[in-house]
Amino acid sequence: MSAVPIPVSTAIDSIRAGLKPPSLQNVPRDDIHKAAQDFEAFFLSQMLESMFAGVPTDGMFGGGPAEGIYRSLMLQQYGRMISEAGGIGIADTVSREILTLQEIQ
Repeated sequence: MSAVPIPVSTAIDSIRAGLKPPSLQNVPRDDIHKAAQDFEAFFLSQMLESMFAGVPTDGMFGGGPAEGIYRSLMLQQYGRMISEAGGIGIADTVSREILTLQEIQ
């Protein structure tokens, strides 16, 4: 009986919760790459949030609560675009580690 593939995000959530991760056997490479790219995009958006925190928002159209929301959405898109354009290597490393875990199990 072959193992049913699980979403990579489920495995990551299990590890975060301190539980034994479910089997990563037979997870399609495309799913692994997508999860790794999503992780890199999230990391980059958090890094960009820190970088933009000191940028002043004065002026005629600056400031207000809406700007915080839209800036956050913009930075999430920047993170995704950077990751899809090749990123900074995090997605490749995460993919490689997940594939290594597949071989071990």
